[in-house]
Amino acid sequence: MKKKLADLLFLLLALLALPGAAWAYTEATPAAAPSQFIFAWPLGEAALKPRGASTRGVPVELDTAASDAWKRLREPGLAARERDRRAILAMAGPYRVSFDFLEVLRFDPALKPDAPYQSWGTEYVFVSEDRGDFIALQHILVMRVQMQDGQVSEPIVVRHWRQEWRYQADSLLAYEGRNTWVRRPVPAGERSGSWVQSVLQVDDSPRYAARGRWQHGDSFSTWIGDETWRPLPRREFSVRSDYQVLVGTNRHTITPGGWVQEENNLKLALDDGGRPRATLPHLAREYGVARYERITGHDFSAGQTYFERTEPFWAEVRAAWHRIGSAQPRFALRAPVDQGGLFAPFFEYAEGLAEGKRFDADDARRFIDRTLAERYLAGVPAPQ
Repeated sequence: MKKKLADLLFLLLALLALPGAAWAYTEATPAAAPSQFIFAWPLGEAALKPRGASTRGVPVELDTAASDAWKRLREPGLAARERDRRAILAMAGPYRVSFDFLEVLRFDPALKPDAPYQSWGTEYVFVSEDRGDFIALQHILVMRVQMQDGQVSEPIVVRHWRQEWRYQADSLLAYEGRNTWVRRPVPAGERSGSWVQSVLQVDDSPRYAARGRWQHGDSFSTWIGDETWRPLPRREFSVRSDYQVLVGTNRHTITPGGWVQEENNLKLALDDGGRPRATLPHLAREYGVARYERITGHDFSAGQTYFERTEPFWAEVRAAWHRIGSAQPRFALRAPVDQGGLFAPFFEYAEGLAEGKRFDADDARRFIDRTLAERYLAGVPAPQ
């Protein structure tokens, strides 16, 4: 188990945290030509080849038919909230995912050009909860790697990010920089018809949250969130140390064959007090697109087993985070979850459950509370 866990943690460190994080493995369709970076037009520097994963995955087959979820979303006469719900639920399912990121603007003329980023993977998005005004989607990676001898590896299963959607939420958990989050109210006049999307890290610790509204037309359904601060993903902090926060806006668009998440992010440098620095606070703007293309024939059963066996434990982890957020409107972590490896004990505990260990709720709660207190929480910073 220890070797398997070490392999999983190595993979996790390569792909951690969120949409657009660096992945260790790629997936390609049969007979696919080498991938071309989609934003090649502004790159005059020959050395700026796209960075990202290099190991190859098994071929996958795209499902070209309009999904049943898309058909349900298009039904006439639906109430506005129900159509929104069906758009969120349409993000569940089996996907090939591709990520592409590029700095499209650099505000500091002395800033060194940053190589674009791209990667691929296979992922199943499970409906973890559906309570009417609350929907949670859990992303689970199920990767099979083509070895050098031509053989295909056993499935590599890793818990990925989680998204939670709340209808007309009265508050959200916002990132303030310096590994600190604060509970902020959503003004009453901005709640009507809106959904707050909260993005959680692989260990269900907070990442960022944004409020927005769904828009539905004949061609697609889309949600655009407010601008939010976010911690740096691994694809950035692994190569950059000159800024501390991504200030981003997300757009989710549902299509007949899947969905797309677009990101528009400013790279923000903070001073020692955690505020935007006085001179050239914004270094650059990047654009990113994550394409979730529905696939067929890919065996996600290992991910299904992991999800079913470990979800009771992760539900207790989320309950503990909820208690912390309720008791402490502002709290900080000792370090970034991935850079500090904070997630490792939780992943080890979950791996035991995935391998067949019986789940004991009382034991899990004691372990979770102890791990959060000893490894995660840094205290409650004073308001700025």
